[in-house]
Amino acid sequence: MKRDSFHDYVVDQLRGVPDVEARAMFGGHGLYRGGDFFGILFKGRFYLKTDERSRAAYVEAGMKPFRPSARQRLASYYEVPADVLEDAEELAEWAGKALAAASKRRR
Repeated sequence: MKRDSFHDYVVDQLRGVPDVEARAMFGGHGLYRGGDFFGILFKGRFYLKTDERSRAAYVEAGMKPFRPSARQRLASYYEVPADVLEDAEELAEWAGKALAAASKRRR
């Protein structure tokens, strides 16, 4: 999958999260740190892994879950609000919660 400026922007905004790796997958990119899959870049949108504690912030911001197609919905990944994406420090906090949710899932 070819990288684009949005991909590069998101990865740059995540500079406060060490060792993030973007891997091409399902027409987009999956974001990993070590073995933890915590984010999705797909069609110019960025989604982070949520759990029962972190999901409320996304819902309160009016964000929707990841839908790669009309038939599919991954309810544990929600789109990141634009204001969070634009603030690298806040984005690192949200990514940290996504990593915690991803790590918990692997246990």
